[in-house]
Amino acid sequence: MRFKDRWNYLLNAPKIVFDIGVLGKYKFKYDLMPVSIENMPLKKRANLLKAGLNLFYYRLNPWSRPIHMQIELTNYCNLSCVVCPTGTKKLERKPVSMDPDMFKRLFDEVSPYLLTVSLWGWGESLLHPCLPDMLEIAHNRGVTTLVSTNGQNLDDPRVLKALSDFPPTYLIVAIDGTTDVTNSKFRVGARIAPALDGVRQLMEMKQKSGAKYPILHLRFIAMKHNEHELPVLREFAITNKFEFLSIRTLSIIDAPDDVHTAMIPEDDKYKAYAYENQRRVRRQDYSCEQCFVFPAVFADGTVVCCDQDCNASHAYGSMAGGASFNSLWRNEKSRAIRKTIRDNMDEFSFCLNCPFRDRPINTCSIQSFDLRKPDKQTKK
Repeated sequence: MRFKDRWNYLLNAPKIVFDIGVLGKYKFKYDLMPVSIENMPLKKRANLLKAGLNLFYYRLNPWSRPIHMQIELTNYCNLSCVVCPTGTKKLERKPVSMDPDMFKRLFDEVSPYLLTVSLWGWGESLLHPCLPDMLEIAHNRGVTTLVSTNGQNLDDPRVLKALSDFPPTYLIVAIDGTTDVTNSKFRVGARIAPALDGVRQLMEMKQKSGAKYPILHLRFIAMKHNEHELPVLREFAITNKFEFLSIRTLSIIDAPDDVHTAMIPEDDKYKAYAYENQRRVRRQDYSCEQCFVFPAVFADGTVVCCDQDCNASHAYGSMAGGASFNSLWRNEKSRAIRKTIRDNMDEFSFCLNCPFRDRPINTCSIQSFDLRKPDKQTKK
């Protein structure tokens, strides 16, 4: 979080506290996706207000439980994306899908406090062998659920049925080109056809049942080789039955900058960072809140402060042996990791190469369009 954003939040605190504490409602944008929570249970209200207190002082033992969480359903994928540690074979963790029983145990524990849960990590979530069971566990828990997919098996009848029977709030389909040529340059091995066919079928299923969810969201990363397609992207999304569109900038992950250099777009407004001599300009006005409100649980049950620690080099511990999430959230390891991130984050490589740290804004997405509302767009 930028220091100026932190103070802006604090200036608006009285209204936020009233809306949450008295009215039980909270509206915000999660990476430009609108989220609206009404009739919030008292436990969730109290936890959210406690999380806000951490903006005054980042306690090593947070007052609150997490309000956002990343849960990795699988850590294996059917593509070989050029900057992803899974696609480049740099993910050192054993390929595995999350055990449904452990997922239920985790969700039972954390869902009373969560606002959002992102059901993906360093793998393709729709490849989970028990996908219907996983979506059912997360369904109707009062949590905004987000699923991201490369869409390569989105036309599978079993996958479509699971997404229709137990829909997430947002289904994010990652497509980075309007043709196979441009899309597969970054998402190596990808084809557009199954992704678009799956979206069209889901829309038909929604229309027949009158369902509101999932909101069909096209996410597009602007890069040098595809930025020429941006002028036609909105029409492409509408034609293919998407309901929401976001344009995202190319993030640096825990890897050298030169991996990304050839893909940096020419147009400055689509660049994630400022550059000098093709190197990122480092910013100092940033304090990380991820480890205080937004942890990740990997497919094998390992709990980490942030999903950017893709190889779990600094883990809080593991739920695989029966440990509760809360016991790991507030253990000695988690406090030591938070202290390092709060006081000297450059000690961790995944913090040094954090995709948020050197941005002028807080989100990876810079522009969005609600395609259900003509000409409705949001810029960050």
